[in-house]
Amino acid sequence: MKLNTIKPAKGSKSARKRVGRGIGSGLGKTGGRGHKGQKSRSGGYHKTGFEGGQLPLQMRLPKVGFRSQVNRFTREVRLYQLNALDIDVLDLDALKQAGVVPRSTQKVKLVNTGTLERAFTVKGLSASKGAIAAIEAAGGNVE
Repeated sequence: MKLNTIKPAKGSKSARKRVGRGIGSGLGKTGGRGHKGQKSRSGGYHKTGFEGGQLPLQMRLPKVGFRSQVNRFTREVRLYQLNALDIDVLDLDALKQAGVVPRSTQKVKLVNTGTLERAFTVKGLSASKGAIAAIEAAGGNVE
């Protein structure tokens, strides 16, 4: 096999349409564009979603919802989830290694839900007032 003899498989490439080249081509006269109208003319173009001056569908529909990009990397951890952990110092890395929060998490807030049965030292995490009170009541402290 030589590089100058390589050809595509038979039937894999079809000839391009040559429009406006006479009646016998099947694409003469209007060249497949139909009769009259904006789309038949050269440079005839309108924006996607344009409805001839009528208010477009995407503008008629109501705006719905909001997704905070901050919340994408923030997680809440409930106090009862900490009971299963066998570590004494709680920080972001410890929670990631224990599988309590995903690896992509950048901020964690402790929330007072459930009861805390053992003492923890919390470092570098934010906590609600109730969570701080519950941690201190269990004999731990928040730094």
